[in-house]
Amino acid sequence: MLILERRPAPSRFLQLATPVLALIATMIAGGILFAFLGKNPVEAIRVIFFDPLFDSYSRSEILVKAAPLVLIATGLAMGFRAGIWNIGAEGQFIIGALTGGAVGLAFYGTDGVWLLPLMALAGALGGCAWAMIPAILKIRFNANEILVSLMLVYVATLLLSAMVSGPLRDPDGFNFPESRQFHDSATLPILMAGTRVHMGILVALGVVVAAYVILARHLLGFQIRLYGQAPRAARFAGVRDHILIATCLGISGALAGLAGLFEAAGPVGQLVPALPAGYGFTAIIVAFLGRLNPLGILLAGLVMALTYIGGETAQFSLQIPAAAISVFQGMLLFFLLAVDVLSTYRLRWQGRRAA
Repeated sequence: MLILERRPAPSRFLQLATPVLALIATMIAGGILFAFLGKNPVEAIRVIFFDPLFDSYSRSEILVKAAPLVLIATGLAMGFRAGIWNIGAEGQFIIGALTGGAVGLAFYGTDGVWLLPLMALAGALGGCAWAMIPAILKIRFNANEILVSLMLVYVATLLLSAMVSGPLRDPDGFNFPESRQFHDSATLPILMAGTRVHMGILVALGVVVAAYVILARHLLGFQIRLYGQAPRAARFAGVRDHILIATCLGISGALAGLAGLFEAAGPVGQLVPALPAGYGFTAIIVAFLGRLNPLGILLAGLVMALTYIGGETAQFSLQIPAAAISVFQGMLLFFLLAVDVLSTYRLRWQGRRAA
């Protein structure tokens, strides 16, 4: 039978090549999936991975999709490197959009350059506050942050639906569950005329640079790496784990909330029940595909955004079901983890022992 045997030393080649190998394996397995659905696998892979790169509008949409993924994944990566697992970024994304959007609606019709920064601050604080719930429960009661943060996603979704159906509903919207359209001062400036490329993309780039500096050069980054690799040694070195837990969850929540506000004040332009787009969950794949490194996350976010745009194109042009595209994206995380395991372990055949 086949068994997993730990390697004397992890394979350096597999560790470096993991994202590329996972992407190739996903293409192969995805091609098989599309063939089972009666589609031309080569054409499907071409439409998903290559066609968007040669269309100017699709290229701009890749940037729009990548911005929230990179923002959320960068925050998640800081916690993941410390062994703190925030799986509920989708909920923090929703709350950030809700709190930041509520500020914009409270000042509806008011012009001023201060309004958008105020909305961004409210969105970040909202996401941070939502992430503090699992942080406090973990610190005080040792509750599992994975389960708590994940369950709060459903609470946030219902809260958004209740707010756009009640206090934040558009009074001129014929009772549809949606808010007013944000006015000009409450929407993100467009960077490229004729596209939806907005200012949030530059903020995402700034966050990547800041996170890289923190992880590589700052004391906080050292504490995060040390706590993730050797918690007991970190405590002996003076790292206070309850402060680190709150810091990592707070940062990831704030960035997820900021991404939510950017989505609401950018491409969507209002608060609607359909605002959650799964970015919070997809960002987990992006974080690991980027090897929990901010610069790698930037590239991984672009790749995942490419699958979003290419997947939407494939749904229309090739009639591939949306569920198949979601499975295809999920394969990427599966193969990423599989190659990761094989970098530390190797498969070995062991014969059955005689009774």
